[in-house]
Amino acid sequence: MIEYLIGVDGGGTKTVVRLARPDGSLLAEGSGGPSGLLHGIQNAWHSVEEAIASAFAAAGIAPVPRAALAVGLGLAGVHNRQWGDNFVAANPGYAAVALETDAYTTVLGAHAGQPGAIIALGTGSVGEILCADGSRREVGGWGFPAGDEAGGAWIGLRAVNHIQQVVDGRVPANAFADAVIEACGGSRDRIQVWLANASQTQYAQLARLVLQFAPGEKTARAILLEAGRQVALIARALDATGTLPIALCGGLGEPMHPYLPADLLAAIVAPRGDSASGALRLIQQHLKE
Repeated sequence: MIEYLIGVDGGGTKTVVRLARPDGSLLAEGSGGPSGLLHGIQNAWHSVEEAIASAFAAAGIAPVPRAALAVGLGLAGVHNRQWGDNFVAANPGYAAVALETDAYTTVLGAHAGQPGAIIALGTGSVGEILCADGSRREVGGWGFPAGDEAGGAWIGLRAVNHIQQVVDGRVPANAFADAVIEACGGSRDRIQVWLANASQTQYAQLARLVLQFAPGEKTARAILLEAGRQVALIARALDATGTLPIALCGGLGEPMHPYLPADLLAAIVAPRGDSASGALRLIQQHLKE
């Protein structure tokens, strides 16, 4: 018998879980480490289970057997079907598992299951549209470093490109570059070590410095304006007619608003829910089917 529903939003930086009763009423939220499939199947399950345990602790409920839980997941990396199949096959014993891309669970959450489009900006980036006829389409989401334009890691990579030029003397130093240099080790040798070991998550953590300095520093601002242009390209590819509502989601969704082209900003609607709430809707649909 299923006693609880779990909705999981798993990305390259963290995992967020919503714990609910079978009727969908929310009980608590939990979090864990990154569960994007790029980090490996076992690592992803470890982070998911860490976040589930955190949610039960927050609700003040003793952990229950996995067989009493039904789990809906929206994870980064599911566009690689082999990774997705391997993840489901590694199910450690949950009663039901429904897995989708984090883009699809985000669009389910943002528009409460109704037609609409989203652009999710977190560690990576992806756009998804759910059309009135039930069809869906994804734009972007190719993964870092080849794609994920306007995502946190993409922004962080451009900050690192800038400090390489500053350290070399190709462009002048500035307070923004000083902060990024310090975050990456503080010297050329230590930056080299950082580069040799840096993950997508570590690049994404540099995005906060770009956001911090962008209001007053031209290089940081230029990075975010280009990110805004990339968001607009994704939006137009999703819905060239502009007839469906589009929501900007993820941790960088709101902070990116000042750097979007004006016509796109005017078309943005507030999301009604997030990827974790969409994952709850996903597992509810799965159980009904």
